[in-house]
Formats: sequence, C-alpha cells, structure tokens
Amino acid sequence: MPQLEITAMTFGPYGIGHVDNRVVMVPNAAPGDVLEVDEHSARRGHGVGKIREIVRPGPHRRTAPCPFLPQCGGCDWQQIDYPEQLRLKGELVAREFRKAFRLELEPQALVDSAPSEFGYRSRIRLKVDQRGRLGFHELDSNRLAEIDRCLVAAVDLGSARKLTDALRGEVVEIEVVGKSETSEVLVGYLRRPCSRQHIERAQKVIAETPRLAGVVLRGSDQRNIIGDVEIDLEVEPGCTIRNAADVFSQVNVAQNQKLVATVIRVVSPAPDTTLVDLFCGSGNFSFPAARRGARVIGVDSDPESIMAASRNAERLGLSDTQFVAMKADALAAFLHRARLRPAAAILDPPRTGAAALMVPIAKMRPLQVVYVSCDLATLVRDLKLLTAESYRIEQVRAFDFFPNTHHIEIVARAVLT
Repeated sequence: MPQLEITAMTFGPYGIGHVDNRVVMVPNAAPGDVLEVDEHSARRGHGVGKIREIVRPGPHRRTAPCPFLPQCGGCDWQQIDYPEQLRLKGELVAREFRKAFRLELEPQALVDSAPSEFGYRSRIRLKVDQRGRLGFHELDSNRLAEIDRCLVAAVDLGSARKLTDALRGEVVEIEVVGKSETSEVLVGYLRRPCSRQHIERAQKVIAETPRLAGVVLRGSDQRNIIGDVEIDLEVEPGCTIRNAADVFSQVNVAQNQKLVATVIRVVSPAPDTTLVDLFCGSGNFSFPAARRGARVIGVDSDPESIMAASRNAERLGLSDTQFVAMKADALAAFLHRARLRPAAAILDPPRTGAAALMVPIAKMRPLQVVYVSCDLATLVRDLKLLTAESYRIEQVRAFDFFPNTHHIEIVARAVLT
C-alpha cells in the first residue's frame, strides 16, 4: 500500500489519512506521521489500516510510556504528547460546535488540562478471562491484553489478582476502587449468582491483604458486601459524599472538583429556587447546589445511587432535597404535569446521551439547562433538539478527565430565549 500522512484525528482512536482520494483510518497514529499501512478492513466510505512502519514520525509523536501499548486498547492517544492531546481535543470540540450551531469557540482556551496525565484514575475496571488473567480488550477485539499495572491508575492491582485467583475463574470483571492512599475496595462481577463459598473466599483474601478494606460481589441480581466498602468523594471543599464502592462516581477526583465548581458557578443556585438534577447519581451536583440554599430534586434510574444520595442528604443535613429512582424522561414529564418550572435543569447522562429527555425538559421551561457530557457526538445531537425548542447555547467548557485517551468531559449551558 502507498504511504499516507496522518492529517487529522477522529474523536476516537484513529488518525486519518488519504490514499487515492480514499479515507483510511489508522489506530496508534499521531498527527503528521508518514506511515506505511496494511489496510485490513473496509467500512462505510473508508478503510481501516494497521501501521506496518513509521516512515517519519509526526512532530508530536512520542514513544508511549506504557509497556502494554499498542496491544492494550485502553489509552488510545498515549502515543501523542500531552499538550498536543489538549490542542486536538479543543479543536475537535470547537469544530463540532461550529458545524452544528455556528458557534465560534476558542480551541486553545477550551479544555482545562488535568493536573497529571498519569495516576489520575481513582477507580479502574478490568476484564478477567476464564484463566483469571486481568487486562483490557485490544482495540476492536474481544482478545484480552493482559496487564499487571496501569499507568493511568492511582490504585494497585495486586489485591485484584489475589481475589480473582481465589475465585477461580468465576469473575468476568473486577473493579479496583481507591479508598485512601493505602487501601482499596474491590467490586467483583461474577459469572453466576454469588454463593457462600464465594463469600468465604473473599473474606479470606481480605484477612490476608492489609490494603484491602472490603469486597462487593455482584452476580445476577445479587449484591453481597464483605468488609468496609464505603468510599468518600470530596466534590468541593467541605462537601464529601459517602458511597459504596460499586455506586458510580467520577474517576478523576481533581478534575471532578473543577467540573462541579464550574457547573455551580454557571447555575448560580440561590435560596428559594428549585433545581432539577437529572441523572443525579449520588449527588455530585445536587449537594453543592443544596448547600447554597436551592431546593433540589434529583432523579436517577439506579436505585443504589438514589439510596446513597438520600443517606448523604441526611448525613449532610440538607433536608431540602428530594431524590427519586425513576427514568429521567418519565420524571420530567411528571414534573411538567405538576406545573413545576425550575430555575435550572442539570443533566449528566451516560455516554448514550438523553435525546428522549430534550423535549420534556423544554416543556418545563427552565431558565437554563446545563448539560454535562462525556460524549461529543451525543451531546451535539441532543443540543440540536434542545435549541429547536427556544434554547440558545451560551457557554461551552471542556475538562480533560481522561488524559491519554480521546475522551473528554464537556459542559454546555443553554438559556431560554
């Protein structure tokens, strides 16, 4: 195959080059690379290749610090130096908002960099094969790339290895969650319902592993807690949320504090105002807003998150909060029928977005909607629906929660016109 030059990056793991006026997408590439590529598959309108040889590296290519790359599919941008990662993310976000909304954003000032590009993940979820090996899938594959450490993780993988060995092929995934600098909690996802034998083996591992505080074992619809599995997450100074380790929380604590501060500053919660926090989790935005006197109604489809939020409200003495386990679009329709008009709606949906929620939110007529997203494509899709309902995008800010990957966290504020 002829040589190609990488001229751009996708918002994903691929660099883009052209051969004979055809687009070829190449993983593990960096802007400016000149490559010899073996094209191994064709997709709609483009080919996908694999690097055979780096003829000339681009100006921002580096040797990936992780020894498990490129086999491991976890860090898909680690071959690009960190300042260039930030520049690329800013340009990609700005380009999509320009194309979709004719909104001009300044790429260089758009992305808030992480304090560290390594050791930032307070929790990490690993695949486990039937032989008990830990790792991540290779890119576009179910093949396991085995690892014994992870450069972007702030947690140690040793206790996870001990538990998977003890449970002898019963674990399909295992999550290591930092509890403190010297202790962690494990969440094991089992192939079948949890048995007494599973629990006894986990208890033995805890007793033999000083840094392991507790284990949550989940199999089918069962959830078994062994030891101390609670973790504390400081979302802003003076406000700490306490959850079980298997309840969702952001993986980058330092960046999450910046995100929370930005959302709260934009929303400006005040006494005697009502905010709706959709996909509220255990209260990442709800409690900082409630601390400023706002009445907060939080909703999430995960009952465990809602129970955790309710417990934290009581612990923090924030009685003017209400948390409901319900699908967000159903609650929004209910609130509209109740003729509630909140001052603001905050939403932080999963990667799939919240398309079904846009019209119900618009019907509530909040003065502003603050949308937090980890997926640029679904964010733009959903905001198009919202702006068709008399809302205008006024602010966009991005946070690099996930250095060395293409992922990014974005905050967009839309106001009622």
